[in-house]
Amino acid sequence: MSSLSVAERSRLALAYPEALHKSFFQRWGLAVGLGAVVLYLVFCWFFFNVGPALQNGKWDRASIMLQDWFSWRAQPRLRFQEGAVVPQWSSRAQYPEGVPIDWLTPHDDGTMTVTFGSDADRLEISTTAVVVYVDGKPYTVAITGDAAVAPGDAPATLVQDRQKVLVDYGFEGQAEIRDNQVYVQRRFFGWANFLYDTKSVLWGNDLFSSIGIAVSGDRLDPERSNIQLIVGEFLGNQAWQHADILVKLLQTLVMAFVGTLFATLIAFPLAFLAACTITASRPVNWLMKRFFDVIRSVDMLIWALFFTRGFGPGPIPGIAAILFTDTGALGKVYAEALENIDDRQREGVRSVGASGGAVNRYGVVPQVLPVFVSQSLYFWESNTRSATIIGAVGAGGIGLKLLETMGTNSDWDKVAYMVLLILFIVFLFDNISNVIRQRLIGTTSH
Repeated sequence: MSSLSVAERSRLALAYPEALHKSFFQRWGLAVGLGAVVLYLVFCWFFFNVGPALQNGKWDRASIMLQDWFSWRAQPRLRFQEGAVVPQWSSRAQYPEGVPIDWLTPHDDGTMTVTFGSDADRLEISTTAVVVYVDGKPYTVAITGDAAVAPGDAPATLVQDRQKVLVDYGFEGQAEIRDNQVYVQRRFFGWANFLYDTKSVLWGNDLFSSIGIAVSGDRLDPERSNIQLIVGEFLGNQAWQHADILVKLLQTLVMAFVGTLFATLIAFPLAFLAACTITASRPVNWLMKRFFDVIRSVDMLIWALFFTRGFGPGPIPGIAAILFTDTGALGKVYAEALENIDDRQREGVRSVGASGGAVNRYGVVPQVLPVFVSQSLYFWESNTRSATIIGAVGAGGIGLKLLETMGTNSDWDKVAYMVLLILFIVFLFDNISNVIRQRLIGTTSH
């Protein structure tokens, strides 16, 4: 292909100057934008002290918390009492009283053996010494009158910490040896007693054995069927509080649905006043649009705090917060939809002598109703997530339950359970909302 002559290039430059003579921002705009973003990120790094925050972060605690999401810890205190090692459990004991525990073995001489994964990693505990086995090699921790003393050749997993000795077996667990007790944390995969607590007659049954009991013809309780027994014992689980969590989840769903429904009912007529194509009064249009701007500009969380102070904790403040925020947002969206309708359909209805109300009913509403319903469904779906957040500030529901559980700092498995429930509900409602919107749009497109 031959190159262009000087005359041809001059002609093209005169005909298309914007293509051959680009401005500075057209040539370097992308590079300038990327450079500005990099400079802004560097500024944020130093302004918010990101480096020191990462350096000083308690990553060991974060790791333990993350492990607690998918595992559970049995935490007995093995106290030295009258020459014997006696286990004591916290209020959230994972085993019924008197049940043999395969990793915690008492002996006739008053000593105790704690196994971590295998016999190669174990503790042999007496009131005068604790023999710590690491990969099958023993290390004797002496128990004196006021301290536990680690041996001189102790490995890195066995550390002297002032008057106590810390033993770390990784995920399998840890131990803290003192002069009067050994505090053991033994970790296992899964959620302990998720189906039934230690007081239940069904304790120890997993999902499959529970299904077998449900279809069995022999009743375990003559007063009720096996299915009723299983459901009752599951919901009555005192450790996991399934009934309370499900009730709180239902409260959250009610908050989202009722708040969105009331906001839709209020925003629907007010949008007709805000739309200049429907209401010819400019002052009314302006005042109504500013009203929408004011109530939607205040965040839903702020409304929730405000109404919680007024009504106390519970679902009513949550419903009111969603109602106020969504009335403004939906009113604005509805008004914009009304201002963009096809006026020919309304003129057709008016030409047959219909009243103003009939014109809006038959000439306007059919055009905007799919948009209104679609937007309300979207807000309902979004409020299902938002109701969890506003619940955490006192508006009730599963958000408040989640905050209370996190405050204990020891029930992270229950936190994971509630988070999974919330995710499931959000995904479910998202799919339901999408299906309804697609059906609605598809129906109106024919």
